[in-house]
Amino acid sequence: MAPSNLRSRANVTANNQHDSPKSSTEKPSSASKLTADEDEGPSRLFVVDILRVLAGLILLSITLSYFITGNSITWGYRPAFTRPARIKAWLRGPLNLTDAQLSLYNGTDPNLPILLAVNGTIYDVSAAPHYYGPGGMYGFFSGRDATRAFVTGCFDTDLNGDLRGVEEMFMSEDLSSGAEFTREEKRERKLRKERERRLAKKQVEETVRGWERMFDGGKDGKYFKVGKVWRGEGSGWEGWGEVKELCEKARAGRPGRTAEEVA
Repeated sequence: MAPSNLRSRANVTANNQHDSPKSSTEKPSSASKLTADEDEGPSRLFVVDILRVLAGLILLSITLSYFITGNSITWGYRPAFTRPARIKAWLRGPLNLTDAQLSLYNGTDPNLPILLAVNGTIYDVSAAPHYYGPGGMYGFFSGRDATRAFVTGCFDTDLNGDLRGVEEMFMSEDLSSGAEFTREEKRERKLRKERERRLAKKQVEETVRGWERMFDGGKDGKYFKVGKVWRGEGSGWEGWGEVKELCEKARAGRPGRTAEEVA
């Protein structure tokens, strides 16, 4: 075989070997690109569809809320950050007021918020001056701790925070005075009264917690907690004095119990 032919074959082989790496790094064809786009397309469309549905639901809720309530696009709910008084109270920090200091926050000073206390916790009720301000329907609650009145409903005599003895309004009134009882019957009566008092105290606690929930956010969040009543040493507080009798309204609501019912 001629040397020239051998050289030609060697050159062809070398060229083939030199070109082979290029084939492995060639860009994907247009067909493969189309396949990749088709794989990604549905996922992008799915996300867009979800966003469109959510936007539509939000718009529908806003429209219905405005037409039903007449003045709100959030169904009457106002977040805390939309209430300047709450933000101001948060920046100021918690209040610790004596009973005397609390009395200044009764709405007569326009530069001070309207405050009231339930079981020693102070709440801001400035959002409803028509109720708790001077001349308001519940203005007598402002500037004081009137927990006892919240429980008994006696707004003329019980505007204080003394809960001692209030549980009796939930206890049966003994209508069997003057009746004769054996030692065993007396023992039963005593045990029954102790059980009844424990349950009555729980009812008082539940009633107080109900008022606390109302003033600490409640249904629409317009009232909120701002601090505590300070009755420690140096506060000038001298206690509640003697245990008070139940007011007439509370006594009238007590259930009666005869000697036969006890036995």
